[in-house]
Order: sequence, then C-alpha cells, then structure tokens
Amino acid sequence: MGITRLLEGNRSQFETMVRAHSGDLYRFAYWLCRDRFVAEDLVQETYSRAWKSWQSLRDEKAIKHWLFSILRNEHARLYERKRVEIEDVDLEDLPIAVESSVQFSLEMREALQSLPEGYREPLLLQVVGGFSCAEIGQMLELSEQVIMKRVSRARNAMRKLMEPEKRSMERVR
Repeated sequence: MGITRLLEGNRSQFETMVRAHSGDLYRFAYWLCRDRFVAEDLVQETYSRAWKSWQSLRDEKAIKHWLFSILRNEHARLYERKRVEIEDVDLEDLPIAVESSVQFSLEMREALQSLPEGYREPLLLQVVGGFSCAEIGQMLELSEQVIMKRVSRARNAMRKLMEPEKRSMERVR
C-alpha cells in the first residue's frame, strides 16, 4: 500500500510539472527545429526521459532548467541520428493570409538564423525559455558574464539586422 501511494504522489507531481512547463518547452523546441510535429515529439521524448529519471531529481527548484537541458540533449540526439530533409519553396508559392506580418516573421526568423549559434541559443533560452543569464550559463556550461555578453551582442545584432525591415514595413503601412 505504501508503494502505491508513493507512486501516485510522484505521478501527481509529475503531471503538475508537465502542465506547468509544457508551453515553454514546446516554444523552445519549435524554435530549435522549426517543425511543429518534430517539436511535439521532442517535448514528448523530454517528458519520457524526465519520467524515467524523476526519482533522481534532487532540487525541485531546478525542474525547468532540468527539463530544458533534457530537451536540448534530445534535439542534439535527433540530429545525430538522421539528416533533416529541407524542401526549398519560393515565398511566392506559399499561401499567405496577411503578407506584412508573415513577411516580418520570416525576416525575423532569417535574422535569428544568421546569428552565430553561440549567440542565438542564449538569446532564445532567455526570450523563449525565460531563463536568467545565470541559469543559461549553467545549462551551456559558461559563466554568467559570458552569457550576458552573448545575449547583449545577439540583441544588438538583431536590432541591426531588423532595422532596414522596420523602415520598409513602416512605408508599407
């Protein structure tokens, strides 16, 4: 009877954690892979691995950090195993409802992709994941100061990359 209660308590805690962090994990997974279905699979695999290791979690305050680390590792494993097929489609061939906002989103995505990985990942972890520079430093095994510099440089680079697009978007309105 005692083991059943323990397992039910763990399951309840785990389900609470899943509800609390699933949105953030999905958004981060989507930014990593840019595919809705792959992002969903990554989040599911993250929760699967988290459940298997649930007993080893020592600090409940570190759950979000722990989950994002698992997700990053799962994303890396995904691309170690196989090559992603990319379909090259002209922008004009895509059905677009609101061209200006879609265009801005595409330009933002291209600007993010043009950032070096060392700048892009800390920026996304901060903006999408909501992590502090100290937490990101722990995840990436870098000092907080290095992360602060990288995030600052990434933001400045994004501003510079997006300035021409802002002006052209204002002219369209």
